[in-house]
Parts: sequence; C-alpha cells; structure tokens
Amino acid sequence: MVKNLQKDARGFFIGGVVALLCSGTVAAEPITVVSWGGSYGAAQDNALFNDASKNSGIDINRESGASMSKTCLQVESNSVSWDLVVTGSGGAAAAAAKGCLEKIDYSVVDVSDFYPNLYTDYCVGSDVFATVMAWNTDKYGEPGSANAPKSWADFWDVKKFPGTRSYRANNVDGALEPALMADGVPADKVYEVLSTRAGIERAINKIRELKPHIAVFWESGAMQAQLMKDGEVDMITGWNGRFDNAKKDGAKVGYTFNQALLDYDCFAMPKGAPNKETAMKFLAEISKAEYQANLPFHITYGPTNKKAYEVTTAPKELLEALPSHPKNVPLMMPVSLDWYATHRAEALELYMELLSE
Repeated sequence: MVKNLQKDARGFFIGGVVALLCSGTVAAEPITVVSWGGSYGAAQDNALFNDASKNSGIDINRESGASMSKTCLQVESNSVSWDLVVTGSGGAAAAAAKGCLEKIDYSVVDVSDFYPNLYTDYCVGSDVFATVMAWNTDKYGEPGSANAPKSWADFWDVKKFPGTRSYRANNVDGALEPALMADGVPADKVYEVLSTRAGIERAINKIRELKPHIAVFWESGAMQAQLMKDGEVDMITGWNGRFDNAKKDGAKVGYTFNQALLDYDCFAMPKGAPNKETAMKFLAEISKAEYQANLPFHITYGPTNKKAYEVTTAPKELLEALPSHPKNVPLMMPVSLDWYATHRAEALELYMELLSE
C-alpha cells in the first residue's frame, strides 16, 4: 500500500503486468520514498511505485521535496528519516563524494539489463531525460521551422529572439554547460573548460550577461511547466518531459534536442537509512523492466533498463520522442558525473553569488 504524503505529485505501460501476492505474505516495514512534485512524481507513482508496492508487499510512504542537500543534512545531523531519494545523477555524485549515501547492494538490485553508465556504486538510474531549451511556439515558431531557435547561442541572442527568459534557481546542475556552448565552446570541450575556476567564472559571466532578460528563475520541474502553460516567459531551460506534458495541457511550447544535456535521474539511499534492507528490495523491484516500461506513457523519459524496450507496446512516435532514442542521442552532450563529483560545490557557490546580485 502506498501512503501518499505528497503535497504536489512530479513518466511505459505494457498492459498491466500484475504479480499477485501469495496469501499469508507478511508486509515489509514501511519505507519512505522521496521524489519531486508535478507530473514527474505522478508519473513515478503511476508507472513504478504503486504497482511495485502492491506486487512486493512493501508499504511505502511517499513524500515530495527530494533534495541531496537535505539528504546530507539528515546524515550529518544523525536524523535520517528517508530511505530512497530521487535525484539527478550529478547531485548523487556530489552527495556520494561527501559520504552522504549508502552503497547499492548489487547482489539484491539486478542491473544486468541496464544500459552502461546509467548506474554507479551509489545511484541506480530511474530514467533518461534531457535538459533542453524550450520556447513559446506562438512567438518563435514550431521546432524545426526556419525561424525557430536552434542552439544555446540563440537562447542568449535577445536581438534575434527578443523576449523574456527563465533559468534555473538554487541549483547549478545543467546551468553552466549551456552558457559555455552559447559562448562558443564546443560540446566536447565544455567540461575541460569547466574544470578550472576561470572556466566556471566564464560560464557565470555569460549567465550574468543574460540576467537582465531573465524574468523568472525556476525552482522545479512543475514550475517550468506552469510558466509555459501561463505564457509567463518566452524561452526557458528545463526538462523535456515537463514540456511535453505541459503541451498536452495546452501550453504553446516546443523544444529541441540539439545541444541538450543528456542525463539521468536515479534512486539514492541516504547513509544510515532506517529501513535499508527493505528499501534495497524495493529498489530492486522498481528497477525491473515491467515497471520502467510504463514510464514514457506518463512522461517522455526513457528507461534505463534496456529490456523495457523489448516488452513495451509503445508506438514508434512515442519511442522516437524519448531522449534515449538513437536518433536523439547524437544531438546531445552527455553530463559528466566526474565533473559534478569534483567541482559542483565550487560551481554552486559561485552560481549562488550570481543569483544574489
């Protein structure tokens, strides 16, 4: 049973594979699973958590507000109450480097069918997504049209594309890379440049250049979608699935995978999780192909378990909309977890200084 404690819920359906619990099964101890709000959390509930809880017999308490900084605060204060936390891969890499996470027990969690590089010692991939540039299609045209934006340089070009912008607040993940590409750095050199303080400052200064045109700094995926549904900004950075769902809700929004950041979300376990053994079993359950195959029907993020593609009934059009589809991957720049593990703290400090100016 899922006890949903979300204030605001945050997406492959394969025809309702349900494993019935044997009578007499003793329910596992409830675990606390923390994700984000809006369409992403709702997608995880519908695709992963609800059925996995029912099929495994593991009760879960569902909360929103996932954050690696809050996870580390719980660990540092010896007051850990979370068992599994959804996070971006970069955030997990940085938290692991600080000693905030438990190692994943891969004798319990089977990743033999996962794509390479979508799990680490401390993080199991849940979905593949892209950080993209999106815009109001009424103002700038549909993706692929002659006058539509096509690059991060266009995002910064307020003369060719006049209008308001929105950029990330309170988190450096996915914020600096677009700035350097807009400044002319080739995608394959971005992390080399960012590996020096001068490179980080170069990216920060490029964002500073755009700041007078940034009407709103977004704080969540739900906020990204709402800004575009309300027509509050003309161009925005954010996550492809959020914009696809906003478009379903009537938003005039389009985006491109060109120069997007190819990344993945994952499940991490706080160091000292109160229900470590049970949470590890639940992590094993939700990592199975039959659940991951449900996700893109709810939000256009790709599975990390490649077997999900073998069991899906998803149409070609939906599969080709996923960031992990072979036609989209070459357009994007993979996020470097090594860079985030080593340089994230310094970069975040400088970025927060910029936001406070």
